[in-house]
Amino acid sequence: MMSSSKMNRREFLKRLGVLGGGVIIGFNTFDSRLWARKPRAGFLGAGVPTDFNAFLRIGVDNRVVLYTGKIEMGQSAMTSLPQLLAEELYVNVDAVDIVMGDTDLCPWDAGTFGSLSIRHFGVFLREAAVEARGALLELAADRLKAPIARLATENGYVFDSSRSTLRVSYGELTQGNIIEKHLDDLPPFKPPSAFKTIGESVPRRDAIEKVTGAAKFSGDIRREGMLYAKILRPPAHGAKLLQADTAAAKKIDGLQVVEEGDFIAVLHKYPDVAEQGLARIKAQFDRPKTGVNDRTIFDHLLKSPPAPEIASQGGNLKTGEKQAATIIEKTFYNSYVSHAPMEPHAAVANFDGKKLTVWASTQTPFRVKDMIAGQLGLSADQVRVIAPYLGGAFGGKSASQQALEAAHLAKRLRKPVQVAWSRAEDFFFDTFRPAAIVKIKSGIDSAGKMTLWDYNVYYAGMRGSKQFYEIPHHKEVVHGRWRGLSGRYHPFAVGPWRAPANNTNTYARDLQLNLMASKAGADPLQFRLAHLKDKRMINVLQAAAKKFGW
Repeated sequence: MMSSSKMNRREFLKRLGVLGGGVIIGFNTFDSRLWARKPRAGFLGAGVPTDFNAFLRIGVDNRVVLYTGKIEMGQSAMTSLPQLLAEELYVNVDAVDIVMGDTDLCPWDAGTFGSLSIRHFGVFLREAAVEARGALLELAADRLKAPIARLATENGYVFDSSRSTLRVSYGELTQGNIIEKHLDDLPPFKPPSAFKTIGESVPRRDAIEKVTGAAKFSGDIRREGMLYAKILRPPAHGAKLLQADTAAAKKIDGLQVVEEGDFIAVLHKYPDVAEQGLARIKAQFDRPKTGVNDRTIFDHLLKSPPAPEIASQGGNLKTGEKQAATIIEKTFYNSYVSHAPMEPHAAVANFDGKKLTVWASTQTPFRVKDMIAGQLGLSADQVRVIAPYLGGAFGGKSASQQALEAAHLAKRLRKPVQVAWSRAEDFFFDTFRPAAIVKIKSGIDSAGKMTLWDYNVYYAGMRGSKQFYEIPHHKEVVHGRWRGLSGRYHPFAVGPWRAPANNTNTYARDLQLNLMASKAGADPLQFRLAHLKDKRMINVLQAAAKKFGW
C-alpha cells in the first residue's frame, strides 16, 4: 500500500477494488466555508487525503461502510461517527458499518486526541456524505428519467417526489461497480432543524460486546504459534545495564531469549513461563544519582527553566500593582500524573516475511506505523497497524512503545509475539503529565475590581494560559511546554494527559480567582461575572451555576 498522504485517485481506487463491489464517490476540493486546505495538513505533519471517497463506500447490498483512522477507546466514536454520515447521506444509521484504525484500509489520520473526532474529522465526514448524496441524485436522475429537482432521498433510496413509487436504491445505482462522480458545487449541510439522527440517543455499538466480555482488545488477540514476551526492565529511570546472566533462564524448556545490548527479552508459548524465565535473569544496573526526588523535584524544575514565551499581555504590570489595594501572590503545584487506564499497554505483532502486521492499543495507528517502519528498516507498505478496542487512553496511548517492542521481536523471530505490559510496567514507563508550577501575582482595588494579573506557568504549556477576564494590566508567560522536555528537565518521559496544559492552567487560575473574590468579599460567581464581557463565557458560567443550584 502506498502512503495515504501521497495516494492519487487511480491508486486509491485500485487498492479499494479488493474490498468488493460498490460505489466510490469522487470528491472535489473542500468548500472554503467549512475548512481551509492550503494544503490540508494533519496535526502531526502528514496530509489528510484530498480524495474523500477514502472515507466512504456504498455496497451493492445498500449498506454503507465508513472508513476512519480514528479509534474507539470508550468515547463512543464508533457510534457517533456513523450518525454524522447517516444524517447527511439520508440513510438509516443501522445501515452504516464502520472500520476504524486500520492503516491498510482507512485514510491517514493524525490520531484520536483533543476531542477532535467530531468537531474536526466530523466536518470531513459530513462533507463526504453530502457530496456522495449529490452524486447519487445525478445518477438516479439518469436512471429514473426524472429531473433532479424533483428527486429526494430517504433511507438509502432516491425517489421521485411526485411519484413515490418511482424509486431506486443506492445499491441498485452502483450495480457493484466503482463509480467516480464529481459535483461542480458542494451542496449545503442539512440544517440542525432537520436532523433526524444527529443529537439522538442511540445504543452504543460496543455495549453488548463489552458487557459480555466478547470485545477484543489488543491483549485478546491470538495468532497461531504466538509467543508471550517479557522484557528485562531497569530498576530506575536512567539506569544502565552493566551485565546480565541469562543461563538459568535458558534452562527452561521452550524458552527463547533475545539479547541485543541493553535489550533482553524472554519468550514462551505460556505467559507465566515467560515470567518465570524473566525472574531467573540475574542483572546488575548502574543507577543514576540525580538527587531528584519527590521532595526536590519542584526546586529542580525551577533552577533553570526553558526560555519564556509570552502568551498574551496588556497594559503595564507596575501600573496595575500601584492601582491595587490588595495584592495576592500564590504558587500552585501540579504533580506528575499517570494515565492509569483500565487496559495496560499491549500489542501483538506478526511478520510473514513480507508484511508486518501489528495489533496495538494505540491512539495513533499511522504514527505508530511510521515509527515501526523507520525503526525496523521497513518500507511503509510493509507495515500494517490495526487498533482494536482500547480500554481507555487519556493521551497515554500515543507513544506506544510496546507496539515497537512486539514488532521488533516478531520480525527477528518470524513468529507472532505479544507484548503486554504489567500494571507495574504501565505505571513506570507511562508518559506522565508533567509536573508543573504556576506563580500568580494579582491585585484588586478598593472597589473589588481586578487591576493586576501577573501569571507565570512552568512546564505545563501554553493551552489555557491566556486569561479572558477584563483585567487592564496583565501578562501571561509560559516557561516550557509539555512536549519535548523529557530527559533534560524531567527525570522520565512526559506527554499529553487529558487536555494537556489546560488542566493545570485552569486549576491555578480559578483557585487564584477564588482567593481574590474572598479578599474582595464577593461571591466567587458574581466576582467572575463582574469581570467578564465575553457573552459566551458569561452564558457558560450562568448555565453551570443554574445546574449546580448556586
